[in-house]
Amino acid sequence: MVKIEIITIGDEILIGQIVDTNSAWMAVELNKTGFELAQITSVHDDENHIIESLNLALQRADVVLFTGGIGPTKDDITKQTLCKYFDTKLVFNEDVYRNIESILINRSQAINELTKLQALVPENCTVIQNLVGTAPVTWFEKDGKVIVSMPGVPNEMKHVMSTEVIPRLQKHFKTPSIIHKTMIVQGYPESALALKIADWENALPENIHLAYLPNYGIVKLRLSGSSDDVLSLEFAINQQIDRLSEILGNAIVAYEDIPLEKLIGDVLAAKGKTLATAESCTGGFIAHKITSVPGSSQYFKGSIVAYSNEVKVNVLNVLAHDIEQYGAVSKEVVEQMAVNVRKLLKTDVAIATSGIAGPDGGTAEKPVGTVWIAISSEKETISREFHYGTVRLQNIERITQTALLMLNEIS
Repeated sequence: MVKIEIITIGDEILIGQIVDTNSAWMAVELNKTGFELAQITSVHDDENHIIESLNLALQRADVVLFTGGIGPTKDDITKQTLCKYFDTKLVFNEDVYRNIESILINRSQAINELTKLQALVPENCTVIQNLVGTAPVTWFEKDGKVIVSMPGVPNEMKHVMSTEVIPRLQKHFKTPSIIHKTMIVQGYPESALALKIADWENALPENIHLAYLPNYGIVKLRLSGSSDDVLSLEFAINQQIDRLSEILGNAIVAYEDIPLEKLIGDVLAAKGKTLATAESCTGGFIAHKITSVPGSSQYFKGSIVAYSNEVKVNVLNVLAHDIEQYGAVSKEVVEQMAVNVRKLLKTDVAIATSGIAGPDGGTAEKPVGTVWIAISSEKETISREFHYGTVRLQNIERITQTALLMLNEIS
């Protein structure tokens, strides 16, 4: 299999000023087309560091993909460093200059001295035009290996990777077909799930591998296979999924890698049902996740963030006596929140949460991480108590994930 190494260039990555999203996106796209990612490396805007990383990468990989460091300012030194590495010089490229002109005209910008420098490219490289930015892509070949330098701006990198770099790599190298299929399983901790499906996993064909990806309340099982015969590979993987379905049954809640909020939304939309939330400890985070899905207005009516007891009583009509007797974090209160928000907003189902997210606010009887979640429909209302940790944001995410899984039970 053809191995690829990605090298991201920029001090801003190494000091944590920006997050390297480029490598994650590239890894997915490369893997789809049959390339194996050998390593991801981030380096400073430093000539020696770049050259050292390139030499090491070429020992491991057949292709090295650079992103970043090819802007017009003094801190962008990738082009000059590659010139030194390949013993060449920068030359003015008229085609690149015309491309820069057309891009800047469309942006109502004039070419200045710095943007003009973008038309300087290494003399012995193959130039690939960047149709959405001013920094050109450069392609080098050495001893049967390929080195490509691309912009670090995500939308520019994605465009040139999709339209130019990956198609050229596919022509240059013969790659097998790779297929990934992901299933989402609930109701099993990772270790218990591994024991449950051990015999099935041990019987997998040599070219099909299983990965466990645990998350809050779920485990994603990813089957990955490679073969020169894509149709046979797909048939073999589907066979394994069928066998796994016989073992796990309804514990498999999805047969694709899909966020729970999208999965729940699809179920609600298919059944023509509507949803509301009444949130205390999650502070509207469940509503945020649900509305992050395009088209969620089809099934989501709204949310009441009842963070204080006054709002629980005056807006959600929770009985003040019950809050005094049982506390805001209780079965009695959270069930009233769920039932009443469903009636207030006239929806088919509702979620309610009340808990102590942390890091303080707990008591001996109800320590930090104590949470009640209720789901209400016209037919039934269910509620459960959970005990999480003391990390606030982590607790909010876990509560949200758990609530969506509970909703899936009665939606």
